[in-house]
Amino acid sequence: MKKIIYLSLSLLLTLSIVSCESDLETAPTNQANEAEVFKTAESAETVINGAWAKLNDDGPTYANIGYSTVLRTSDAMGSDVAVLTNKYGFPSAYAFTDLVNNTGSRSLFIWNALYSTINNMNNVISRIDGVEGSQTKKDQVKGQAKALRAFCYLNLASFYQFSYLKDKNALTVPVYTEPTTINSVGKPKASLEEIYTLIKSDLTDADNLLQNYTRNNKDKIDRSVVNGLLARTYLNTGEWPKAVAAAKEARVGYPLMAPEKYKEGFNDIGNGEWIWGHGQTQEQSGESYAFHYLDVSSSGSYYYSFMADPYFKDLFDTNDIRYQLFQWDGLPGREGLLRYAKFKFKATLIADIVLMRSAEMYLIEAEAEARNGNVTNAILVLNQLKAARNANVYSGSLAQDAVIKEILIERRKELFGEGFSLSDIIRTQGTVVRKPYVNANGQPIQVQVTTPNGTIKTVNGRGHTIFAFPDQSAFAPNSRYYLFSIPQKEIENNPNL
Repeated sequence: MKKIIYLSLSLLLTLSIVSCESDLETAPTNQANEAEVFKTAESAETVINGAWAKLNDDGPTYANIGYSTVLRTSDAMGSDVAVLTNKYGFPSAYAFTDLVNNTGSRSLFIWNALYSTINNMNNVISRIDGVEGSQTKKDQVKGQAKALRAFCYLNLASFYQFSYLKDKNALTVPVYTEPTTINSVGKPKASLEEIYTLIKSDLTDADNLLQNYTRNNKDKIDRSVVNGLLARTYLNTGEWPKAVAAAKEARVGYPLMAPEKYKEGFNDIGNGEWIWGHGQTQEQSGESYAFHYLDVSSSGSYYYSFMADPYFKDLFDTNDIRYQLFQWDGLPGREGLLRYAKFKFKATLIADIVLMRSAEMYLIEAEAEARNGNVTNAILVLNQLKAARNANVYSGSLAQDAVIKEILIERRKELFGEGFSLSDIIRTQGTVVRKPYVNANGQPIQVQVTTPNGTIKTVNGRGHTIFAFPDQSAFAPNSRYYLFSIPQKEIENNPNL
């Protein structure tokens, strides 16, 4: 197991360092140790490694393990995941009572996870130029630190305020670019424009700094990851040509997987389509716990709470390789639920976490082309992805709105369970859509299931159970219920908010 040591640099923000040791321990350090950490570029890199491990694998509860908490929450608050409300983990997110509550544990955990990582990267960025080591190594470390800082701010911009295209001047969250200490004064909220300016600056710098860097595993950030983050950023800010260029650059060397590969479980960072992910081992597998929510078909998965909305199945062509992942559940207590077996544990009940794939880059490129009026290019790119999934190619209307609608549906189909549901709703100023699985007479739709003993029986199909916001108002665009809240503790500690 890796050894993780936490340096107490402030009240809430910790600097974590990973080294290759055989045991796990946590301990405070003194100024001498801190100076040693930032003595060389190689030692400074351990700060990034430790911050990355902490961001992904640490958590106070099994429902809040690492960055996966953000991804699972986003999907639970969307249209296509029908969360089981009797299962541990995400029922309150599904019901929109979770992130709107600024005294809850999840809002505090997500906030601290993102800002502690930002502070870690601020420490690296502010010190790296003065450490010992080659300029090449310093550039690599600084580039990765800037990219990871940008990644955290991109999450804050995506979930804590409405779309940039709605109001780029909307105040969102504070921006910190220098390390904080116990005596630091909290900053006021910055606008989306200010946050995205920093994100683009950091990622542009990172792209230049990592020109000569070749990574040894996909946990690391290289230029492909940086360009993928730039593509996401430009899509958010409506800079369509830049989004197209960055998406094309990001997916170079990451071909779309063969159709049958799609059925292997989305659990292996070695998949050629994965650009970025978080690998798991038996010794360091904290974030694998998130798979217990996603995996609805493996016998060892014991939450199986992210079932599919039956109407989601209707979006797929029957010849689509993804259509084969659907199955009506016939197990006791689960009869009539719809499994979507995209995610499956490895035999050892661990699973790598996907963070970025080339398929997403195809979709960003297609959407940006369409929004820029280049519908022919958009359809060409969209159909490359559809063909790779054995789906029918798009041959419908060439009207811009129709093509954009088709691409957004394809995003839902392709990126199910990967954390894009809520952020896409916010970004496009769309709305959650959920409806009961009933026929025209209001009666439950009947489905056939196979029981464990092989008997085929007819039961009521089951889907969504929450159809309105907590105040019983209808789902609508730009609702406050979509936004993550700044924790009450942060408000109390920062009078400038």
